[in-house]
Amino acid sequence: MTNVLYRLRGLGKDYPGPEEPVRVLGEIDLDIEAGESVAIIGASGSGKSTLLHMLGALDTPSRGTVHFDGRDISTLRPAEAAALRNRDIGFVFQFHHLLPEFTALENAAMPGLIGGMPQAEAFDKARHALGLLGLEQRLHHRVTTLSGGERQRAAIARAVLLGPKALLADEPTGNLDESTGQRVGELLARLNAELGMTLVVVTHNHNLAQLMGRRMELHGGELNARP
Repeated sequence: MTNVLYRLRGLGKDYPGPEEPVRVLGEIDLDIEAGESVAIIGASGSGKSTLLHMLGALDTPSRGTVHFDGRDISTLRPAEAAALRNRDIGFVFQFHHLLPEFTALENAAMPGLIGGMPQAEAFDKARHALGLLGLEQRLHHRVTTLSGGERQRAAIARAVLLGPKALLADEPTGNLDESTGQRVGELLARLNAELGMTLVVVTHNHNLAQLMGRRMELHGGELNARP
């Protein structure tokens, strides 16, 4: 029996236009199983980030539903959506969004601290997460002293700190050189395999997409399977 983590049915998104709404996403049906890794490929402006934001309860659909672990998250109140994101969904973006005045350890511990976890426990989890990503020697370095790849790895450690059910990555290698981007992509794939958390990556980087177990292409508001 499969364990479906995400179930999208008739999912669509429109934005206001000068005369009539602009359709960004059509009626998308998609199931993503727990523990699966999925790449969603598409050109700039194809709606990849819009789709990812709805998977992460950062945006709401114009029509259709997004079920996450059996719960319709498209109708959550803002406080409920924020609690879900803190607890069950980790995010990695193209830009790391780390706090420059803090160390890698302090940044990685943030989700635990925000969620009310005792400080000692949050920092223990942060050390473990940063160690998984090869940053055990950089724990107490401020973000401004880290390389681009190290910053992105610290951002990934922050995203997986609380062991979320899903990790959503929006162009996670888009701000990195090719070699560093490849290493970050391989780290994401390894975390998916070792930790068993569902991984959804939106990208125009075909090398990154090839590291995922399933690939989909978003074009003209429609989502189709790719080899």
